[in-house]
Amino acid sequence: MTAEAMLPLARMPAQTCAGIEFVLTDIDDTLTTHGRLPAVTYAAIENLAAAGVKVVPITGRPAGWCDLIARQWPVAAVIGENGAFFFAHDEAKRRLVRRYWKHDPAVRAADRARLAVLAETIPAAVPGSAVATDQFCREADLAIDFREDVTPLPWDAVDRIVALFEAAGATAKYSTAHVNGWFGDWDKLAMTRILFRDYFGLDLDRCRDRVAFIGDSPNDVPMFGYFPLAVGVANLDFFGDRLSARPAYVTRARGGQGFAEFAEALLKAR
Repeated sequence: MTAEAMLPLARMPAQTCAGIEFVLTDIDDTLTTHGRLPAVTYAAIENLAAAGVKVVPITGRPAGWCDLIARQWPVAAVIGENGAFFFAHDEAKRRLVRRYWKHDPAVRAADRARLAVLAETIPAAVPGSAVATDQFCREADLAIDFREDVTPLPWDAVDRIVALFEAAGATAKYSTAHVNGWFGDWDKLAMTRILFRDYFGLDLDRCRDRVAFIGDSPNDVPMFGYFPLAVGVANLDFFGDRLSARPAYVTRARGGQGFAEFAEALLKAR
């Protein structure tokens, strides 16, 4: 889908909006604006939940963040580290459900040991990059910072980081701040399928007309390509032609305000 093919969010039919039961959303620069979660965005999540819409953040952020989000935000579940796991808080049983792509803790520990080597070699090979400051609470991947807490690097440096991960046999995806690498074949969409099957008891292929996804970056491409009701916030334009698939719709506003715009449209239609 070309950039010209994206329609303004206002063109999404009201009947379609009214039928959405799940809102899947990226976090960085989709829920957040300039690294912060605006009150209007959090209120939008609360309002969706109150209306019976299940909100599921799907992020490259770490397990430690996702534990808090699953427990404290008004969300149905959260997928983290680009699909390495989902967490969901069972209110009735007062427990946190954790489901990993790789079930065996020993296998995950062995992967972390391999990633620890790359945590030394990649920043050394790409001057200006660094291990992300949230790495301490990650379980399944390595995040290399190229613009969050370091001076923003050019795209050729980002491509070099990706290439170094891939040369080591790892999968690599990047967002607005980090390149994430892991040893495994998961992505955001693959774990979404598992979440729907194992936690919601649904076949995603059979219900995707009731599911919307909203995001902004290359690690969202599997979701953009799969969901007919995929939405991009306006800052999607940051990546230019680096997106191999684009959403069907785009908001007027950027970041968290774009998410709030989408939530408002959905709730108005309901």
